[in-house]
Amino acid sequence: MNDLKSLLTSSLNMYLNIGQTMLINTSQVFMSLETKANEFLSNKFSQSISNAQIQCPQNVNLNLTNNSKISIRSMMEPLASYDNTTYTNLSRLVTFSILDENENEISIQTDMSHPIEIIIPRDPSIIIPPMILQNVTSMNYTPHNQLFDLHYLNITSSLSISIHFEFQPLNISLDYLFIYKFDQLPQLNTSINTIDGWTCFCPLNLSNETLYKYFINNQQTSDHQSIIYGLRELNSTEMMNTCSNTSISSLPITDQRFNFTSNYQLRIYTSGCYYLDKNNQWKSDGLTVGPLTNHYETQCFSTHLTSFAGGFIILPESINWNYVFANADFMKNKTIYLTVICVSIIYIILIIYARFKDKKDIKKLGVTSLPDNHQSDEYFYQIIVFTDQRKGAGTNSNVDFIIYGDNDETHIRTLADSQRKILQRGGIDSFIMAVPESLGLLNCIRIWHDNTGKGLSSSWFLKYIIIRDLQTMEKFYFISQRWFAVEKDDAKIERILPVAGDIEKQKFSYILSKKAYHSVSDGHLWFSIFSRPPSNQFTRVQR
Repeated sequence: MNDLKSLLTSSLNMYLNIGQTMLINTSQVFMSLETKANEFLSNKFSQSISNAQIQCPQNVNLNLTNNSKISIRSMMEPLASYDNTTYTNLSRLVTFSILDENENEISIQTDMSHPIEIIIPRDPSIIIPPMILQNVTSMNYTPHNQLFDLHYLNITSSLSISIHFEFQPLNISLDYLFIYKFDQLPQLNTSINTIDGWTCFCPLNLSNETLYKYFINNQQTSDHQSIIYGLRELNSTEMMNTCSNTSISSLPITDQRFNFTSNYQLRIYTSGCYYLDKNNQWKSDGLTVGPLTNHYETQCFSTHLTSFAGGFIILPESINWNYVFANADFMKNKTIYLTVICVSIIYIILIIYARFKDKKDIKKLGVTSLPDNHQSDEYFYQIIVFTDQRKGAGTNSNVDFIIYGDNDETHIRTLADSQRKILQRGGIDSFIMAVPESLGLLNCIRIWHDNTGKGLSSSWFLKYIIIRDLQTMEKFYFISQRWFAVEKDDAKIERILPVAGDIEKQKFSYILSKKAYHSVSDGHLWFSIFSRPPSNQFTRVQR
């Protein structure tokens, strides 16, 4: 787009002499190109771009010779469509450039004491919403009366914005005090003053629309996330002292509580001034929103020239904290209070349960040395046994096994731990087995139990076993996924599990079981409160 502008400017400029102007005005774009002598910029000048306007300060230093010719290119596009953001979707895009004799754009930099003023019109199709009635007289302030009627407003934005307040009293003879503070609650009485700004709304200041207006520019709101503002009526004494003069200089302070005698209407909107950087991204540094900004146009002050747009957003009704406090009793909000109480009780019960289970999980951690290890044995294997999550999967029966390898086999060994229960539902138990020498490559494991457990604890559902050679760190997988039970499956309590190859480890049933176990017992935030693996560092209470 910029290349097209340069080409068009260069073509038209060939036929323009000093003092001549070329206009292009279509439904989609307005463009003006005029040629001036360098002396033209020594005075303050204003440039109209359709219904937009740019005003430059006098004595702009462009470092040009006295006989230089300059070209002034002005352009306005209907909507600021660049960058696809919501900040500028209601604004015109205004571009103003000054070119030298060689069609090179001249950089113009000023300071904020002598800024460039830009008036940017908004989209004429914008419908201004009506003001919102604040029914403050209907609230019972007797138990909850405050010094101010407080409202909270979220002003979080990646680009700086200004805030425009419009108050319309239903009784125009009343006077009001308006205060605000960024990110915190404003407090104003005889003992404390923590406000960022204030003003008094007096009938003398009413505009033709019977509106009180207050403006906070984007330099003041920068780096803030919220604003809390308050309003109260002035009493007769304060009215005489504060609003009898045309200039308001003293801040009325009192400890007296108040009641509103009349309602008022409120409307709040934000404005912004933005420019396009070299990457076609909207920025707001070096731009200030002016106090003449209204519903139909944005006044911007800039220290440089580029493509400008103005933002405009009507904010939703702010939170009225006085209304919240005045209607916060239990009888008016039974459902809300009972819901909060029930949820809190359930939360406390879950915390107690989770803490109890976390303490039990600590006992399950660690690696157990098999009780039948011999002190003279110096070759070690780690055996990790995975018990299933299904009902009745754990066992209290005695479990024995024999491991067969290429070089040797073990004698009958027993899985046991004198300090804690093992092979419980969903458990992962780790053991250290000592043997005289390496068994070589492992071939299979013969494993069984004696069915001495009581009731459901007699049977056992073994998922799989991982055996790791602690000298070579080689792992061997033995996949079971079967019951060891006389009353279930094939009624066997003894099985021979061959070492799993790559094909067996890629089987759908094994992968699905392993993934489902991890997703439910560890990955799911709520289910894992009840089924968390003890080895995970993320405790049940933390979940």
